[in-house]
Amino acid sequence: MNEFAFELRYDLWRLPTFEPNLAYPVHRWFHFKEGFSRDLVEFVVRRMGLQEGQVVLDPFVGSGTTPLTCMELGLDAAGVDASPLMVLISFAKTRLYDPERLLKIAGRLQSVAFRAQDLSSVSPLVRRAFTPETLQQLLSLRDEVMKIEDHDARAFFTLALMSAVMRCSYAIKDGSVIKIRKRKLPEFRGVFRSKVRQMIEDVKRIELRSGPAEIYAGDAREMNFIGDESIDAVITSPPYLNKIEYTRVYEIEMELFVGGSRPNLMRSYIGLSPRPGRIPPEAEGLPDSAVAYFVDLEQSLSEVLRVLRRGGRAAFVVSGGVYPGIVVEVDSVLARIAKRLGFEVERVIAMGKRVATYERVKRIGESRESVLMLRKG
Repeated sequence: MNEFAFELRYDLWRLPTFEPNLAYPVHRWFHFKEGFSRDLVEFVVRRMGLQEGQVVLDPFVGSGTTPLTCMELGLDAAGVDASPLMVLISFAKTRLYDPERLLKIAGRLQSVAFRAQDLSSVSPLVRRAFTPETLQQLLSLRDEVMKIEDHDARAFFTLALMSAVMRCSYAIKDGSVIKIRKRKLPEFRGVFRSKVRQMIEDVKRIELRSGPAEIYAGDAREMNFIGDESIDAVITSPPYLNKIEYTRVYEIEMELFVGGSRPNLMRSYIGLSPRPGRIPPEAEGLPDSAVAYFVDLEQSLSEVLRVLRRGGRAAFVVSGGVYPGIVVEVDSVLARIAKRLGFEVERVIAMGKRVATYERVKRIGESRESVLMLRKG
């Protein structure tokens, strides 16, 4: 840890978690447990000294926390994600809505007469996740939402539909798997009406000083749709190096709302990819999946270096990877890669730590959750 300046701020352990977002309007529209908080983005923006009108990019935008927070702070924002589901969610959360128009559309949707739907094309997983009645109502209402001509409003009601129906599902997200657990469920139409009311109230409550954000479907490793030196700052969190492919636990949402396509995501989870031909020197000796992870991160860092203006800042939220017998200190390895590429490593802010164990018994060390602060020289 002596190689770089470390700042220990374990009192801020909640900032890299999504939980604080549940108290904020709009941020709470979709519970993305893998995401970080609005408070973390605001903390980093203050530390960077960013001013209104500057441009912030999140190349792993997830559920849109970075661009939405930037809109609250008066910063221009852009986000990129390889997952069409995350693009949909972040797009819906970063529009400038007219609440009166949303209320009129909501009124029309509530008067829709549900029609019988053909369930033969629905996967077995989705059929097991809902009662037949809920699934029939969902598909019928989804058809009506897809007819909304206004693109922004269509995204708004799609997200409302998605959030509501998952509350009426037998599906439980448990780590990297979906479990089906039969239990008493709320009535779907009532949950949908309540969700729409809450979201429209959030639109009225939130104070946005810029926007809408630019949201792109794309790959953080190759952002050729973003110009050289056009970005003032990057605030992002690549997928953590761990055993979870988070896209698996959103398979139901993917199938129902974006057609079930599976994106080509970063290699962040153990056992996914074979050993690559080229190994970053900083990753020598690490497990194969960790090497693949740092190959992808190096490509992403190179793109961030390209799009940042001279003197621009970048913040990467990362966490250690736990393997049998070893904890990969992702913050330190990534800092070394960034330095070799030409970044100045300003500091590493450690915000969280946990005991790392093998098979829940053998203690092998500690895993840090950190914010890596970089500057383009």
